[in-house]
Amino acid sequence: MPAKLFSPQPLWQSNGLATLRIITGLLMAYHGLEVFDSHQMQEYMKWDVTKTLPAPHLMIYLGKGLEFLTGIMFILGLFTRVAALLMVINMLFICFRVGHGKFYYEDQHPFLFAMLAMVFFFSGPVKWSVDQWMFPPKNPYHSY
Repeated sequence: MPAKLFSPQPLWQSNGLATLRIITGLLMAYHGLEVFDSHQMQEYMKWDVTKTLPAPHLMIYLGKGLEFLTGIMFILGLFTRVAALLMVINMLFICFRVGHGKFYYEDQHPFLFAMLAMVFFFSGPVKWSVDQWMFPPKNPYHSY
């Protein structure tokens, strides 16, 4: 095992990425659950930065709705690349437009969610996914 730890070869790549995708989805869906909490949504409307957005009420519900939807899509591995792209756009908007763009400190969480989403944009859902079932690999020797 120690030799594998120092090897440049992937280590549990498919299982590790699938687990990371599901955990990312759970966390994103958890944050998106606020879309169903009218009191919390009204609190977001009080933020000065929110008031400067075009159609602020719609933007808040759209953002939180995307968090919930993309989280569920990540958990299921359903249209993973589309969900990842939507998550990247949403999280970068939060980081740079709603936040102060200080991705190295204050706005680190949305920025890190965007980076995690990019991992799944490039890798796809890997395994344990609806995508795997709906779109089986063309190469019969390919394994997840």
